[in-house]
Amino acid sequence: MKNGLEAMFESAYLSGSSASYLEELYEQYLEDPQSVDSDWRVKFDEFAKNADTKDVSHSDIREHFRQIGLNRQKIAFTQGGGSSVADPKQVKVLHLIESYRARGHHHANIDPLGLWKHPYPTNLSLESFELSEADLDTKFHVGNLAGPDQQTLKEILQRLKETYSNTIGAEFLHINDLTERRWIQEKLEEANSSHKFREETRKKILEGLTAAEGLEKYLGSKFPGAKRFSLEGGDSLIPMMRDMINQSGINGAKEVVIGMAHRGRLNVLVNVMGKNPQVLFDEFAGKNAVVENGSSGDVKYHMGYSNDVETEGGPVHLALAFNPSHLEIVSPVVLGSVRARQERRNDKECDQVIPVLIHGDSAVTGQGVVMETFNMSQARGFYVGGSIHIVINNQVGFTTSKLHDTRSTAYCTDVAKMVEAPVFHVNGDDPEAVLYVTRLALEFRKKFKKDVVIDLVCYRRHGHNEADEPNATQPLMYQKIKKHPTPRKIYEDRLIDNKVLSADDAKKMLDDYRDLLDTGKSVVRNRIENHKREFNVDWSPFLNQTWQSPADTGLSESKFKELSERICHYPKDLPLQSRVKKLMGERKKMAKGEVKMDWGFAETMAYASLLDQGFEVRLCGQDSGRGTFFHRHAVLHDQDDAEVYIPLQHIKDDQPQFTVIDSVLSEEAVLAFEYGYSTNEPNSMVIWEAQFGDFANGAQVVIDQFISSGEQKWGRLSGLSLFLPHGYEGQGPEHSSARLERFLQLSAEHNIQVVVPSTPAQAFHMIRRQMIRPLRKPLVVMTPKSLLRHKLAVSTVDELTKGQFQNAIDEIDSLDKNKVIRIVMCSGKVYYDLLEKRREQELNNVAIIRIEQLYPFPHEEVKEIMAQYKKAKEFVWCQEEPQNQGAWYCSRHNLDEAVPNGSKVDYAGREASAAPAVGYASIHNEQQAKLVKDALGIK
Repeated sequence: MKNGLEAMFESAYLSGSSASYLEELYEQYLEDPQSVDSDWRVKFDEFAKNADTKDVSHSDIREHFRQIGLNRQKIAFTQGGGSSVADPKQVKVLHLIESYRARGHHHANIDPLGLWKHPYPTNLSLESFELSEADLDTKFHVGNLAGPDQQTLKEILQRLKETYSNTIGAEFLHINDLTERRWIQEKLEEANSSHKFREETRKKILEGLTAAEGLEKYLGSKFPGAKRFSLEGGDSLIPMMRDMINQSGINGAKEVVIGMAHRGRLNVLVNVMGKNPQVLFDEFAGKNAVVENGSSGDVKYHMGYSNDVETEGGPVHLALAFNPSHLEIVSPVVLGSVRARQERRNDKECDQVIPVLIHGDSAVTGQGVVMETFNMSQARGFYVGGSIHIVINNQVGFTTSKLHDTRSTAYCTDVAKMVEAPVFHVNGDDPEAVLYVTRLALEFRKKFKKDVVIDLVCYRRHGHNEADEPNATQPLMYQKIKKHPTPRKIYEDRLIDNKVLSADDAKKMLDDYRDLLDTGKSVVRNRIENHKREFNVDWSPFLNQTWQSPADTGLSESKFKELSERICHYPKDLPLQSRVKKLMGERKKMAKGEVKMDWGFAETMAYASLLDQGFEVRLCGQDSGRGTFFHRHAVLHDQDDAEVYIPLQHIKDDQPQFTVIDSVLSEEAVLAFEYGYSTNEPNSMVIWEAQFGDFANGAQVVIDQFISSGEQKWGRLSGLSLFLPHGYEGQGPEHSSARLERFLQLSAEHNIQVVVPSTPAQAFHMIRRQMIRPLRKPLVVMTPKSLLRHKLAVSTVDELTKGQFQNAIDEIDSLDKNKVIRIVMCSGKVYYDLLEKRREQELNNVAIIRIEQLYPFPHEEVKEIMAQYKKAKEFVWCQEEPQNQGAWYCSRHNLDEAVPNGSKVDYAGREASAAPAVGYASIHNEQQAKLVKDALGIK
């Protein structure tokens, strides 16, 4: 039996495709020579001995062993009876094979219109490899090419063209993992473009194409000129999705979660998801314009849907995520939903819930959230076992079609190469090739748990929407499209020619589908009615709840003692960093009531209490384990071996899951992921924490289009919490403001909660209230920075065990209320500046009231507080933010309502500014001192 080294040489694998493997092997040898196979070690030793330096470049190693392999092949060829004259050509043939594997997709027939040309053409002619037609009948060793060991050059060429330059163009040699590359290579070459499907499957393909085309023509005739963002041209998506769902079921999947933008969405809703066509027709007719419960509703091509279908492997639940006009933003939302579903099923292999992301060709390369989503795909906190990406490649984005106007890469899918995802470009007019790569993609994901991309190259038969005139901007393309037969017509003719069915059969198939549409009933025959799913999420307890729903957020003294000991405990032999060790020591004193509690202790206690009561906690952000401001330390790091210990994971036996993630450096995709997660986990405290509050700017689309309006548009509940560090400490424009005004401007119809807690106890009760109260609304928190360790921002044991969250807090000093003539209202850190200055100046006629919840505004609580101050005549709102920012403009009407009739609320704060804060500490301090004096009436 040949050893591994000899076998590899003789297999011709060293002819080019093992470069990455050799690099990894050589790096392993340099680190530990004993860790590699003895045969390789001898070769590496010999090479290093003859080299001028031990630091041999990878390219030298690669070339050295490639030549050894080629020389071995020459010897083997000669010993096998081949002519020695042919030896140099043998090497060229092997180069030809590798070139087709690497660049055959440049010549693939993937564009149904024949318009697209690869911008980086590769010459794969025989002449470029110093071969000619005279060599076509000569037999050559083929290395590891599928088929016999020796084949004629003609047979080799035919196999290579059919495999790599037919209607599928495969890109996979950018993958560094040798096993993955070999697996794809073998699958493609064994199939040799012979995608043999049973007659039954081929008829189902035609049924899918018939449904895709039939619905679009039906809508076009019934509602002419109405926007529908038709699928026409990309019709193969329907049989593709139907087969993917069936194959997923066969492979053990229980759920398929889909995210997609406008193009073809209505077709997928009806022909894949099973939405009742009559409901869609009513939406076109505007019959659902008035939505119950005061909701706004949304346009039909933004709507989501869920259903259950029967597959050959059993029932599968389908979910199509709601998606606004921001196209690709739905991708991380879907993955968050998938992660929650997988965890609920304990789906550790990620085989039971499959994410399918359907992109547009211009959007997938043009919108940065796609890159962010790819970057998260293998990260610990966001891993879902890989996604199936499908690009509906219309070859035009709105009215832009020229390559160098739409992107700077050869393919729109090149972004996927950053995670070494394989890419299969496929001609949308060859639905059998489409089904083949779909099954290949599913198999790859199942085996390697990685993203995989299918580039469905097709066209758009109409303009961006049906009211557009595409000839105005793409005349040549649309002249071709006008003459081009539909995918259904092309495939119907193919099946008729192959005697799979007759023309009458095909016509009957179309007539039957149209008759089904006329009935208005679901056209998806395998739809399951009233299917009871084992892992269904029950949101009913959270419906029709009010803000006043009771929430006992206190703890008994015994429970406080028990949990406080748990959060302070860590193994005795765990060596901590000195500052962390001191902090944990202080927490033990806080637990005993020896010193007052700071923010980090109270927050950790809140999480521990929720875990103890059966709620999961998921905390995610760029520094969430430690806390950006060194206050949380939910994760303790062993200073000797870097292992970690997380006290909150040791609250009790069989406790709910506590997850803390130091996320990838992304806001948009991560927040979207957490939103998606929260919509599927009503009993989990899901928190996204910004490193600084202003960093939420990078995720504004998630806040605008999902968090603040998802319930009103789509009826989607979410209890997601946003922790946004906010406060003016002289750190400049971008590290001061969480843009409070934006959240207040988005506040309406009791859609979100906007809270500015000022004490650790308030933070404790706020966190507990979010889960214990039977209400699920997004919570936006302006969390502190300097208050985390402020001498006055502390709380007692009693305030945690006996209190509850206070929407508004009255003056805490013992002032004579009958002598108070001035009331200052404020939120957040500025309160302590006001308090200290008021005490310093002994202004006993000025009371300070904190508004801890700015939305919904606590009218009743504030009025009750105000009623105590009978002699007050002066009312002031004080804020640190510039006048055009912060709460002043958005909350002024609420403040006016809170004070006695006829009274006026004055403003004390920074002047209006384009920037959130100044960049110089000295100016900041001057402004801060002035606004405090103005608020207190100090001249």
